[in-house]
Amino acid sequence: MVRIGFLGSGFVADFYQQGLRDVPGQQVVVNYSRGEERAREFAERWGVPEWTTEPAEVIERDDVDLVLIALPNHLHREAALACASAGKAMVCTKPLARNAAEAKDMLDAVQEAGVWNGYAETEVFSPAVMQARAMIEDGAIGEVLSVRSRESHLGPHSPHFWDPELTGGGALNDMGCHCISAALYFLEGQAKPDRCLAWGELLYHTDKTSAEDNAVLLLRFDGGEMSITETSWSAHGGLDLRNEIYGTAGTIFTDVTRRTPMVAFTTQSAGYIVEKAGADTGWVFPCVDEARVYGYHEEMRHFVECVAKGETPRQTFADGYLVNLILDAAYRSMAGGTWEEIPAP
Repeated sequence: MVRIGFLGSGFVADFYQQGLRDVPGQQVVVNYSRGEERAREFAERWGVPEWTTEPAEVIERDDVDLVLIALPNHLHREAALACASAGKAMVCTKPLARNAAEAKDMLDAVQEAGVWNGYAETEVFSPAVMQARAMIEDGAIGEVLSVRSRESHLGPHSPHFWDPELTGGGALNDMGCHCISAALYFLEGQAKPDRCLAWGELLYHTDKTSAEDNAVLLLRFDGGEMSITETSWSAHGGLDLRNEIYGTAGTIFTDVTRRTPMVAFTTQSAGYIVEKAGADTGWVFPCVDEARVYGYHEEMRHFVECVAKGETPRQTFADGYLVNLILDAAYRSMAGGTWEEIPAP
């Protein structure tokens, strides 16, 4: 039995609980939130036996085998260093940190302490994306030439996301980490990231943030392959999450939020449709089993199994650090309008 403690009781923690719902061999024993009301409500909603407003009461418990860091970006480094100091296995949500320097501190800490660590990048655990990778490995589309990924919606759900000092950036940082990870996954074993060119502008939410709410990233790989990342906080209609993979012998498309297996027309409220839907009447396209579709179930099952077996997971802090290196280069490019090299991890 892998006993789990949550650091964070908000939006992503709810998705983690949905992902854990059908995972055997685990039990969430305690959750933390900075606010007492949120901590208590989360525990009651998910049947967690204990809650706390002190992170140390999660990290230092003898009956916690795995800590899930589901906190805002600016708190990741502090939480990871505390877990490493306590010798506690941990999984951290995306992006690993606000920048590569913080991510490097986290990676160094877990490596020096010899602590098990996982990077919770849901996109590469999405069943559709995993199937696409399996087809690539089987040679179905030949060599991968280019990848185009898009993630967009109308903007973040929590106030801290709008503050680039707390998050590390805007739409590119928030959602580009998913798209970058997808490209790295599809080109794994074939090519490595080499340089990038990025554009970003504040076009829509001028009253809410100073960060970019729209961005495009061109990421070149060392074999000439290219990935295109498109992110937006100004897209109506709910979460838009898709990938296009072009190879020498074929093409693969994944689209888990617009081409759903369910379509309905309603003149009354349809209730929850999809993350950040924006409207719940008219023609609606509910995302069926959303947590599984996005990858939360597969990643939670994978992490629990790896902890139980003492195995290294396929996404670790090293993967998160690489994504932060790419994001840092992208923001340098965005500021200077030039191609920027990706430093070697």
